[in-house]
Amino acid sequence: MSAIKKIGILGGTFDPPHVGHLKLATHFAKLLHLDALLLIPSGEPWQKGTGITAAEMRLKLTEAAGIDLARAFLYLKISTQVGIDRMEIDRAGPSYAIDTVKALRERFGTNASLTWLMGADSLVALPSWNSWEKLSQFVNFAVATRPHHDLKREISSEVSQFLKTNQTSDAKALENSAAGLIYIDESLNIDLSSTALRDRLKSSSRSAIASEQIPTHTLEIITNLGLYQ
Repeated sequence: MSAIKKIGILGGTFDPPHVGHLKLATHFAKLLHLDALLLIPSGEPWQKGTGITAAEMRLKLTEAAGIDLARAFLYLKISTQVGIDRMEIDRAGPSYAIDTVKALRERFGTNASLTWLMGADSLVALPSWNSWEKLSQFVNFAVATRPHHDLKREISSEVSQFLKTNQTSDAKALENSAAGLIYIDESLNIDLSSTALRDRLKSSSRSAIASEQIPTHTLEIITNLGLYQ
């Protein structure tokens, strides 16, 4: 991937990966003309507490979801490469985004456009991230709005100030910027969360819910191994 110039980053616990992750990835891969999109499962998701599925298993589930994402890109004629990166799993200690973006910047160089993809709920929670105010030195942000999240009402004063300084209404600006910009996309409303999905998987309607909300190859592993019961 040495020649790649526009890279999207989708990090998360991925416990489990779901259709919402793939929709967000597909939307921004097309909109931002990404050369590559990296799915990065967290090793030790320090904000999630206990009860998290083992990292290596979440990696397998993410790799399976990556197969379906790559097939979707092929079908939709999106030329973005899909990569699954285990850097946070291999790195000792809590998984901090700041360490990840520093490593990616070193890998891809100073000129590559690196864009961290996230939902609106993550933007609201951004001040709780370790060294969050330094992230924009290394990456751009592309944010997808979510139903039931009123950003103007929910964001803190710190995030509000960050938006005043860094927000752009032109998605194409991210393609031409190595880091420092934030774009909020209001055309994609995804109302899926891994936490809610895990709860539904424990219910009597498990099979119907799973087939609609979990990528095919990921679901196959979950079913075969009896996960989330």
